[in-house]
Amino acid sequence: MISELCFPFDSDKIMSSKKKLLRLLKEHESGGVPLRIAVLGGSTTSDIIKVLELFLRNRGIVPSFYESEYAQYWSDAVFGTPELDEFKPELVFIHTCSRNIEEKPTVGEDGKSVAEKLEREYARYEKMWTALSEKFGCVIIQNNFEMPSERLLGNREVGCAYGRIDFITRLNCKFYDYAQSHNNFYIHDINYLSAAYGLERWHELRHWHLYKYAMSVSAIPEFAYSLSNIICSVMGKNKKVLALDLDNTLWGGVIGDDGQSGIEIGSETSEGQSYLRLQKYVKAHKELGVLLTVCSKNDPENALEGLNHPDGVLKPSDFALIKANWNEKSLNLEETAQELNLLPESFVFVDDNPVECDIVKAQTPEIVTINFENPEECIRAIDKCGYFEVTNLSADDAKRGEMYAANAQRAAAEKKFASYDDFLASLEMSAVIGEFDPVHIPRITQLTNKSNQFNCTTKRYTQTEMEAVAASPDYIRLCGRLTDKFGDNGIVSVVIGEKRGSELHIDLWLMSCRVLKRGMEYAMINRLVEEAAKAGITEIFGYYYPTKKNAMVSKLYEDFGFAQVSDDNGNTVWRLEVTGYSPKKIFIDIKENENG
Repeated sequence: MISELCFPFDSDKIMSSKKKLLRLLKEHESGGVPLRIAVLGGSTTSDIIKVLELFLRNRGIVPSFYESEYAQYWSDAVFGTPELDEFKPELVFIHTCSRNIEEKPTVGEDGKSVAEKLEREYARYEKMWTALSEKFGCVIIQNNFEMPSERLLGNREVGCAYGRIDFITRLNCKFYDYAQSHNNFYIHDINYLSAAYGLERWHELRHWHLYKYAMSVSAIPEFAYSLSNIICSVMGKNKKVLALDLDNTLWGGVIGDDGQSGIEIGSETSEGQSYLRLQKYVKAHKELGVLLTVCSKNDPENALEGLNHPDGVLKPSDFALIKANWNEKSLNLEETAQELNLLPESFVFVDDNPVECDIVKAQTPEIVTINFENPEECIRAIDKCGYFEVTNLSADDAKRGEMYAANAQRAAAEKKFASYDDFLASLEMSAVIGEFDPVHIPRITQLTNKSNQFNCTTKRYTQTEMEAVAASPDYIRLCGRLTDKFGDNGIVSVVIGEKRGSELHIDLWLMSCRVLKRGMEYAMINRLVEEAAKAGITEIFGYYYPTKKNAMVSKLYEDFGFAQVSDDNGNTVWRLEVTGYSPKKIFIDIKENENG
């Protein structure tokens, strides 16, 4: 990642060096997920697209763009164009602002008339969303509306039927209701962005009159960064771990010197209140499925003493792993990644010490670092960095911390057994393997977009695409959920195979790394062959496309008993005869889901 494009960034520097930054990104780019984005604008979008591309490439997404002509957003969406149809967008961003509202109330207009205008204006947007969804089945991101720069009625702009701010607020609420009831539709909250930026600075009228920009030019990077966070979240590019220092990070003072009674945490002092608020904010991330870990230069007993402070809300049990020693923090972070079966790029490291942050950046540049001077600044940095942006939140996300804590128990239990088979048998594992069901489609889609290491093709799906696969008779689909005596791991494996006559071609084979070496992959191939035989399939073809992250599955099909058919610069094809397959030994009790 290029540091100039990581939060916090210098907006003016980005605007003045767009070409240079793009060249650097392309020079250091290796792979990346391609994404076709259509930008339908009610105002000028050229610089927004250029800056958005920078932020996306910096997070591993390689975009290509269709850009509508100026203010042609509605006609392009509703009636289409040959160019847009040929482009086949995977994601559409509708860039409108309050200037694009056509039906506006007038002073003294009665409530009924204003309500009718509100419905007509909303219907105009809903028609766009419906047309795009039906034609492309794509992700749609829609701006809400920012507040205007002037208030003709003063404070009476709210709570008055013909107040424009009142009208905009009600229109926004109708957008939100639509978002809550439609998958693959997300709101880009420029109402919040403009307020945080400052409405007077946001509404730089000179830039509107000169360039027809909906916001000041200097605000474009913040706008594009916010938009990129939604896209990255949809594409599974969120960070997964918040790694935290302790002293002067989660509490004020040094636990080794000051002792438990001497550190600042709790409601007794203003400093203690600030750290308590930070701890509450950090702990709330567990509900989003973010893993919390400790990376601190400390004696282990001192670290635990600080975390067990009676006035603190973060306790040792809230952390998936605690690394408190005197090793280099970059080494501790790398070891934490290995123990959690995650890549270092999944981590955000938070430390009050700028030297420690610089060392981590130098030693493990894949890890994002956040340095701060006070707890309030720390909260603001985590909140605005966007690395934990929420688009879809599944039940498995909320339980992720518990799942990784249970993994630590499994690792401890493994050491007690003489053989690995004895350990596997002791886990008392059971798996539900069967058809996709509507309830779990969001989690299945999320898994396809997040799993990079145990993923043979790294093919990505939107929820609409996944729903189409789930409904088609042309596929064999399997998802697997694994449970053992330590807890429920959730949905951990997905397989999609396309039927072509008597052949089955595996488009997707992935598994969550948190269940590596438990035999779940063997349970899935056993079931896949069984389902293929039922469907009259005689041959199964598997595909492996190498990336810098998925080397661990390069020989997966060989392990399953497939024979290699071809090798094109590492892109390998494998073949299995269904009748000759011998089921793999597993220590898992297999069950079917309701739709299996």
